[in-house]
Amino acid sequence: MSSSKSYSRRPWWSTLGIYAGLSLAAFVMVIPLLFSFVTAFKSPQDFASHSPFALPSPPSLTSFQAILTGRVNFGDAIITTLLMVVVMVVGQLVSSVLAAYAFARIEFPGREVIFWLFLGTMMIPASVLVIPLYLMMARMGLNNTFWGIVLPFVFASPYAVFLLRQSFRQIPQEIIDAATMDGAGQIRILFSIVVPVSKPIISTLVLITVVSQWNSFMWPRIIAATRPRVLTVATAALQSQYNANWTYVMAATTIALVPLIALFIVFQRHIVESIALTGIK
Repeated sequence: MSSSKSYSRRPWWSTLGIYAGLSLAAFVMVIPLLFSFVTAFKSPQDFASHSPFALPSPPSLTSFQAILTGRVNFGDAIITTLLMVVVMVVGQLVSSVLAAYAFARIEFPGREVIFWLFLGTMMIPASVLVIPLYLMMARMGLNNTFWGIVLPFVFASPYAVFLLRQSFRQIPQEIIDAATMDGAGQIRILFSIVVPVSKPIISTLVLITVVSQWNSFMWPRIIAATRPRVLTVATAALQSQYNANWTYVMAATTIALVPLIALFIVFQRHIVESIALTGIK
């Protein structure tokens, strides 16, 4: 009651200032996306002869055709990236769910110690692991291969395990006990009760994993510099191949952005639900 009263008594100029600040922040974040989208539909001649902020006159698909049929093999990069993301999402999600359920609901010696040691690996900078991972992949003959890109990141991540563990621990123990009395085993309890209840947080983790792996650049650039290229590496190659022709680069960026925007629109309701359920601020 007190919070609602304080909200209703807030001065109008305070509310106006909050909305103005949020609108300004949204505008600053959206401008680069709009600039990328507008530039992508310009021809190189149009971009060179007019202001970078001018609308395309007329809109052209020249840049998209050039990168999809050029020597960069951008179409192959799209397919490689899609396969990479699917394999990583499935691998990370399955292994993270299994690990989180074990840490949350199964009693075994040293459970808390193992969990916090595993969680502590989040403190290790990614750059520190690049050389050891590269040596491991090279000795296995996986450099310049699809599995060389995927294998180091296909298993459970500490961040995902932590969020899922917190969500699984909030499920009332009475529900688990009732399922156990009905003869359900751990696997059935996990996939028939725990996972369906945790759909919002799982959907959020899927989105986070897709975005992080879709935008990954350093590791694919190191382990597979020539082939198979992912979207980020192929986009970087456009700058050197076409002498930094920005219409081509922005067309590639637009192709990379559209799936992420669509994915966010689909999953935004689940993101809000997961924040409400887990209490993440």
